[in-house]
Parts: sequence; structure tokens; C-alpha cells
Amino acid sequence: MDFTIQKQIFRTADITLTFTVVFAKTLYLIVRIMSEMKKMKTALVSVFHKDGLDELLAELHKNGVKFLSTGGTQKFIAELGYPCEKVEDLTSYPSILGGRVKTLHPKVFGGILGRRSLESDQQEMAKYEIPEIDLVIVDLYPFEQTVASTDDESAIIEKIDIGGISLIRAAAKNFNDVVIVPSKAQYQPLLEIVKAQGAETTKEQRKWFAEQAFATSSHYDTAIHAYFAK
Repeated sequence: MDFTIQKQIFRTADITLTFTVVFAKTLYLIVRIMSEMKKMKTALVSVFHKDGLDELLAELHKNGVKFLSTGGTQKFIAELGYPCEKVEDLTSYPSILGGRVKTLHPKVFGGILGRRSLESDQQEMAKYEIPEIDLVIVDLYPFEQTVASTDDESAIIEKIDIGGISLIRAAAKNFNDVVIVPSKAQYQPLLEIVKAQGAETTKEQRKWFAEQAFATSSHYDTAIHAYFAK
């Protein structure tokens, strides 16, 4: 066989092999990403600042996401014309202690923390009728702004968010399955994701939101510590 032809055959085989390897790697990455995609079906919304929230809610509703909420946020969502289940209807407990306890209940936190891929978690959730919560949108009480605007200790103490910070940490911990929006600063990033790819997120996107969540909770607790330490 002519040496030049032989070289061309080997070169063609090498190109074919390279293409096959690249294709296989690309296919693997696509399958991996697709397997890590999670659909947002139910959103728990509990926010202080509602400005900018309406556009996000509209896009989520358009993509079939159901809403669950409490108090003023539930009323706000309902007034926008979207169905919104009250948390107290899920838990069978009203908001108590002047609003200090609203979402702190196993049916809420179980729905956030339950691992979708762990059979024992799924069995317990079914046993206790705990619905999955795939998206948590929180905006904390304005503690720093309250400290800056008043010397009234009781008013300042009441602006220490308990339920909200707990929701943030729970959803961030379970980022494998849940999206956490920890402040109004993250409304826009989620809106852009939903517009681009519907009510689904990648693991990388959920991990980014979790990072933002722990940054938010760290800053919030640092501000509270600074107040008590002065």
C-alpha cells in the first residue's frame, strides 16, 4: 500500500476516534446535567420586601408553579390573582405569638429538607403527608435598617427573623433538590433562569443560590451579633 495513502487512512481513523471521544464526553455531560435538573413544582414564599416580586411570581405561575405562603405575603399573592395555599391550612396551626411562629412546623421543614433520592425520607414524607417544597423565596425582616432608625429595643428585637433564617438554612442545605432565594437581590437571577429554561434548575444553579443563602444568613447574624456586642 502506498505510504501516503496509509498515512491518510491513519489520519482519518485518528480524526474519527477523536470525534467519537468528544461526542461521548459531550453526551455524558448532557446526560449528567439533565439527570441533575430539578423541576420547581411548589414554592413557599415568605418575604418582607414585596417590590419586584410580582414579575417573578407571574413567570413562576405561567410555568405551573404552585404557591404556599403566610400572612401579608399570602394576601399579596392572592391579590395578584394567583392561587396560594395558606401555610396554616397545610399545618393545621395558625400563626401564633404575635407572628413569631408561622412556618416552624415539620410539614414545612420536612417538605424542604426531605431528600428526593432517599427512599426512607420519601416513605416518611408519605406517611406524615408532607408535600415536597421545591422553591423557597425569603426576604428577611430588616434588622439593620431598624437598628439604624430607632433606639427602641423591643422594636429591634422583633426584627430578628427566626422563621425566615431557618427556611434559608434548610433550603440551602438541601440544594440538591431545592432552590433558595434568600433575598430580593436574587429575584432577578431566578426570573432570568425561569424565562430561559422554564421551572427547572441545574445543580450548579441551585448550588449558586445556596452560596448566596449562606452569605445572606452570615451577614444577618453578624449584624445581630454586632448589636448585642456594642
